[in-house]
Amino acid sequence: MQFNTSKTDEKIAYALLRAVAGTNLLMHGVSRLLAGPQGFADHLTQQFAHSPLPEAMIRGFGNVLPPVEGLVGLLLLIGLKTRWTLIAASLLMLILTFGSSLVQDWAAAGTQLTYALVFSILLFLRQYNSWSLDGCMNKA
Repeated sequence: MQFNTSKTDEKIAYALLRAVAGTNLLMHGVSRLLAGPQGFADHLTQQFAHSPLPEAMIRGFGNVLPPVEGLVGLLLLIGLKTRWTLIAASLLMLILTFGSSLVQDWAAAGTQLTYALVFSILLFLRQYNSWSLDGCMNKA
């Protein structure tokens, strides 16, 4: 059985995957910000207590991560500067995977690998990113 997909279907699929990934990352950041900036930093400090990383570095990262996740997620959701946003999101997953592996949290590392795969697919298929702010700006 052969399916005929139009370029419109590919653009819809791309827009939906980009929007879901963006919403997911955005809500990671927003929920952590709403819970209070110190709450997440405290949790991260406890999680990495037995790692070789200094506590000040972990706490600093815990304070910076939620707004970064929120911003990258929002940019991805609306499709603004999509190429650079996907690169930033992938680099963020690289950093998070390093941390998860450092404390041997293989479940988190596996989840982060899934995110990285989605971001790579979106970057690879960026030619279909027409239903976005980037797409609107390129038409003008």
